[in-house]
Amino acid sequence: MTGEGVLRPALAAALEDAGLDPAEVVRVIRRALEEDLAFGPDVTTNSTVPEGARATGDVVPRVPGVLAGLPVAAAVFDLVGGPRVDVSLHAADGDAAQPGRTALTVSGPARCLLTAERTALNLVGHLSGVASLTRQWVDAVAGTGAAVRDTRKTTPGLRALEKYAVRCGGGVNHRMALGDAALVKDNHVAAAGGITAAVEAVRASARGVPLEVECDTLDQVREAVAAGVELVLLDNFSLADTRTAVDLVRGSGVRLEASGGLSLDRAAEVAATGVDYLAVGALTHSAPVLDLGFDLRG
Repeated sequence: MTGEGVLRPALAAALEDAGLDPAEVVRVIRRALEEDLAFGPDVTTNSTVPEGARATGDVVPRVPGVLAGLPVAAAVFDLVGGPRVDVSLHAADGDAAQPGRTALTVSGPARCLLTAERTALNLVGHLSGVASLTRQWVDAVAGTGAAVRDTRKTTPGLRALEKYAVRCGGGVNHRMALGDAALVKDNHVAAAGGITAAVEAVRASARGVPLEVECDTLDQVREAVAAGVELVLLDNFSLADTRTAVDLVRGSGVRLEASGGLSLDRAAEVAATGVDYLAVGALTHSAPVLDLGFDLRG
């Protein structure tokens, strides 16, 4: 059971305003619906809900957190029910999720609503979970001047949505893919024959692309700075070595990103060393789903 296959203009505009590509969102939703409808229509719903029955349902947070993906959830109902479904947003992405307070209401054919329910909740729950965890990290480093960044440790096929959720939680995005920035890591250093050689190779073949180098030691930090990089990633540095690295780059314009071994309970002390970013893969690969429910009105 699917609708027109094209998002209504208002929803497409809402996704664009959020920095999302409506066509990409539609592809994600279609793939998710294909999984649910792989063996035919919703046999349970079609057996228990009379054809032609209409209903109204609310997406409601069960626990506190940060909302993200409400327009995406609305798009699920829109794609399943088409113009027969009315969608009303009662909150915006980035808002606090308040238990019991409706965030999204949909009305239309009951069969459409129940067919779309799980896909919509899967997406908005996951994205809200990413936003909620990000907000915890952002709050933990508040006042230090450091920003919380994501990584490419994202769910295959969901990177744009997950990185959007990070922004909803107050974080900032690292590179989106492999071509919009260069990140020289230990394997690249080994292949090139050293940090300086790796930096020169990137400069020669990808001039103008932002360049970051991962360093395991302070000597590597010195070499990376001398090679003229814009950003150095400090991989599993101790607090003492992180402070030394901050001193090494002071006045050079080189930014520092702490990565590895980070946890919420030590985020503030790492940020207080003076680094510019904390790179937190957990924002996307380990965020617990925020519990939201879909309640049909009686």
